[in-house]
Amino acid sequence: MPKKGETKSTAKPRSKQQRAYNSTAKAKKDRAARNKARAEAERDGRVTKGDGKDIDHKNPLRKGGSNAKKNTRVQSKSKNRANNGSKKGMKRTGSRK
Repeated sequence: MPKKGETKSTAKPRSKQQRAYNSTAKAKKDRAARNKARAEAERDGRVTKGDGKDIDHKNPLRKGGSNAKKNTRVQSKSKNRANNGSKKGMKRTGSRK
């Protein structure tokens, strides 16, 4: 049985990497910012839980964007993730600095 914080030996290396990244302070901060944007959009009635929509940041958080209402928009999950290069084979689009 693995000790606390360790993974089973059967876990694939990529899974171990992802778990290690997800537990970093930066990843937690970014996740909290995305969750905050989603919660604000739910309060405004722009999205509902389980609707299959994502909150897109026009100026991405990774490039210094904010969670301000003017910087967010509702998009389908597939379109948002394809535009941001998160889907395999897709490229990032839009303005680059």
